[in-house]
Amino acid sequence: MKRFRRHGHDSQRDKLKQELYQFNKTVEHGFPHQPSALGYSPDLDLLAIGTRSGAIKLYGAPGVEFMGLHDENATVTQVHFLPHQLELVTLLDDNSLHMWTLRAHQGVSELLEVGRFTLTGPPGAPPSVTRVTTVLAHSSGELLLLGTEGGHVFVVEVPGFRELEERNISVEDVQARIPEEYAPRRNLECVEALQEKPLNPRQVLIGYGRGLMVLWDLDRQCAIQYFLGTQQLESVWWMEDGEHILSSHSDGSYCSWSTTDGDVQSQPEKQDTPYGSFPCKAISKVLQFPTKQGPPFLILSGGMPRASYGDRHCISVIHSKTHIALDFTSRIIDFFVIREGEQHTGDPSALVVLVEEELVVVDLQTEGWPVIQMPYLVPLHCSAITCSHHVSSIPLKLWERILAAGDLQNTHYSNKPWPINGGQNLAPEPPQRDLLLTGHEDGTVRFWDASGVCLYPMYKLSTAGVFHTDADPNDNLNQGAEGEWPPFRKVGCFDPYSDDPRLGIQKIHLCKYSGYLTVAGTAGQILVLELNDEMAEQVVSATVVDLLQGQDGFRWKGHARLDVQEEPVSFPPGFQPFALVQCQPPAVVTAIALHSEWKLVAFGTSHGFGIYDYQQKNVALARCTLNPSDQLAMEGPLSRVKSIKKSLRQSFRRIRRSRVSMRKHQTTNAAKLQEINARLEAEALQEMELAPVQRRIEARSSDDSFTGLVRTLYFADSFITDSAHNTPSLWAGTNGGAVFAYMLRLPPVERRMDDPVTAHQAKEIQLMHRAPVVGLVVLDGRGVPLPEPLEVAHDLARSPDMLASHHLLVISEEQFKLFTLPKVSTKTKLKLTAIDGSRVRRVGVALFGSSRVEDYGENSLVVLTNQGELHVISLPAIKMQVHHPCIRREDVSGIASCVFTKHGQGFYLISPSEFERFSLSARWLVEPRSLVELPDKSTLDPSKARLRDDGRGYDGRGVRGVSDNEVLQEIQKSLEGDGGQMGHGDNNIKIPQANILSNGDHCFYTAHQ
Repeated sequence: MKRFRRHGHDSQRDKLKQELYQFNKTVEHGFPHQPSALGYSPDLDLLAIGTRSGAIKLYGAPGVEFMGLHDENATVTQVHFLPHQLELVTLLDDNSLHMWTLRAHQGVSELLEVGRFTLTGPPGAPPSVTRVTTVLAHSSGELLLLGTEGGHVFVVEVPGFRELEERNISVEDVQARIPEEYAPRRNLECVEALQEKPLNPRQVLIGYGRGLMVLWDLDRQCAIQYFLGTQQLESVWWMEDGEHILSSHSDGSYCSWSTTDGDVQSQPEKQDTPYGSFPCKAISKVLQFPTKQGPPFLILSGGMPRASYGDRHCISVIHSKTHIALDFTSRIIDFFVIREGEQHTGDPSALVVLVEEELVVVDLQTEGWPVIQMPYLVPLHCSAITCSHHVSSIPLKLWERILAAGDLQNTHYSNKPWPINGGQNLAPEPPQRDLLLTGHEDGTVRFWDASGVCLYPMYKLSTAGVFHTDADPNDNLNQGAEGEWPPFRKVGCFDPYSDDPRLGIQKIHLCKYSGYLTVAGTAGQILVLELNDEMAEQVVSATVVDLLQGQDGFRWKGHARLDVQEEPVSFPPGFQPFALVQCQPPAVVTAIALHSEWKLVAFGTSHGFGIYDYQQKNVALARCTLNPSDQLAMEGPLSRVKSIKKSLRQSFRRIRRSRVSMRKHQTTNAAKLQEINARLEAEALQEMELAPVQRRIEARSSDDSFTGLVRTLYFADSFITDSAHNTPSLWAGTNGGAVFAYMLRLPPVERRMDDPVTAHQAKEIQLMHRAPVVGLVVLDGRGVPLPEPLEVAHDLARSPDMLASHHLLVISEEQFKLFTLPKVSTKTKLKLTAIDGSRVRRVGVALFGSSRVEDYGENSLVVLTNQGELHVISLPAIKMQVHHPCIRREDVSGIASCVFTKHGQGFYLISPSEFERFSLSARWLVEPRSLVELPDKSTLDPSKARLRDDGRGYDGRGVRGVSDNEVLQEIQKSLEGDGGQMGHGDNNIKIPQANILSNGDHCFYTAHQ
């Protein structure tokens, strides 16, 4: 029978869907994965980071963020901002140069790629001739100087990327005037450095790999001075007076050269090896800055004694008698110094260091040179993220208490404000306060302000203090030993090493109304914590729960439980543990639920589940869910022992079954076979016509391993025994498709501390297809999910409808099934669409508000599948609304890390250090909206001369841009009979043609989508 559609109704529903649902990937939180290049614009006050995957990310004031992605999947090796402009140039390891611009569109800036260029050498020339090793963006903003492996320097006009062949500097021209006695003259190697002379931009210093440095005059096209270094060159640096040069070398030394001592210098004025006479590693970069009062700042990277400290990643800062070697935990990519004043010519104020795993900013003006706290780019993976939990709409009181506890942890940071403040953040203030909690491998839980564009660290909770670990409590990572040389000081917070993998956090649940927090770990430990504004010292005693319940024949082969501290432990202000549950066997905790109104915590592992009463500190329920075939459940996550016998046995059983079924279906009657095939085909066709979005679900064998693993736990006050009396209950779903319901008897308030909480099994559901149960939701009489504990008491939700019948929604990996309560009879179901075998991996309940009508919203299920697709399913009708591809199906860790919010947004890890934020809601959207403009022309340095041959400006297509001033000058010259060329005004308007691609192609990320 055909289904007839009511077109009017459907079009109205489609319109409503557009007002409710809209998919966007909005912003990436955290630290870029595998950074490879660093750039900074003093004019725009913007920081740029390039990555190995070809991404380019710009950061300014908190909330000002842009992202672009090169079409080529190549490493970004260098990033250079063009002085006094909104453009920047990137160099990739495929030798291509790319021009990007920040263009304003509808009041917000967008980062767009507007041109690309690759050097082409003469026919037959080897690739090294044009292989770019260093880039100089000339202060005129109109030229790029490109040094190459072959020793040549090419001059390119920007933004049009036009090579000025007549200005190129060939290695032969440089070699022509080198003294014969200079040994490396025949092979100067690659161009290692290009630096513009501070007070004369027409002169450029070229540094070659073998040690030679040449001062080249761009106007006269000749070398005017030679510095005959003999040690392998790493970097060069001009002193501000333009009369002295610093060079750093591969032997751990740096030299000072004078530009006033003749045309050819064979020896430096001064040579120094900061870390002694033993063989040292190369000093890869050296900087020196004068100060108004006192000696200069000397900053250099590397140079450590090779034998003793060759594996350290250090930047040394030397000022007067203070000498500190900043010791980082990962490889240094690059660094720069921010200076005071509008022209950025004052005293050094901050040292910005990009290392492989974090960005560190050191305050150079405060005694002790403390680190400045980051408002963004915080390394989420200081310790590996193991789980996450999102809490929406945090009450102000709780928010302030968490912030206050976090402030007490941050006393070692500098009081100076964040020094990078380019652009304007135009994003509206967040409508609510949201928390993202991340659990980590080292037993910490970090609290992040996830309300806006910046993921800001608020507070860190450590659970390791409750247990005995190998960590030395007297360790102080921030200070080296007294009198130690080199004078190391640990900086940065990236520390990937865990004292004990059993400390890893697996599940988190925070009640925002009561301030109670539950965290569960890898070794079966469940901690219950409460927020305390004062320091406290207490003993945390463990309550052991035996989840095997006397089952015979099982032997735990995994890790041992953690040893609990028997002495009182001092806990700082913040979340402090007051109860500890230890599951036996100490397997990974796979599910938890907290009901702060009833003072109960439910927990589950691969062996069973239980209920803990944290008010009376005793166990109210322990239930074993093990199947006799669940041998793998006894091995634990840290055990790599596998039963080969069992694997072989299962393989043979499968082969035997398939052979039997083949024999059973074989027949010699061809007509009968044809008839069966035709009937099966007709049945399949009928099923497709009636339910095009559904498919058959194959029953799973009860022999499958881990069938007893508890996947989800859910507290509900509903009708479980009869339709007249609602009672508290706990629902548990397992990996084998079983759902257990326990009725809870809570003593009255006045007897709460005296009478025990009791639990009695009331229901048990076994899904026919035995797919793992990943979610449970009870809907009230209006079809609305039951409110959170204490939500109604705080007048933040309507009381649930207890007059009409309730329904239980069971979400398995393969289907959504709605049961009536208390009879538990099937009302409706929806099978998940998947030709290629979709499985539900993550599920959440969200309220979607209308973007048109302020007070209209719908509760829906949000589902992520193993194919990386997002589905929105209506409640209580259980109908598919929208679906969108979100994550690559190969990205298993990204899918596993996804967490949904209560308002239709979500987060998932796109790398170990970055969360991608997405939104399915048309109303609630958190995305960057930023505007970057050039600073006032009057603040720019007038001494920077322009070097174009004809003084004309070009856009990305080679089309000349014309300003009002130029038009007026041209008219005036025409009237005066002056046929001269137009001057190039400072306010020249460039109209480059953007290579704009859609967001779906991932070529760029706009500030406003």
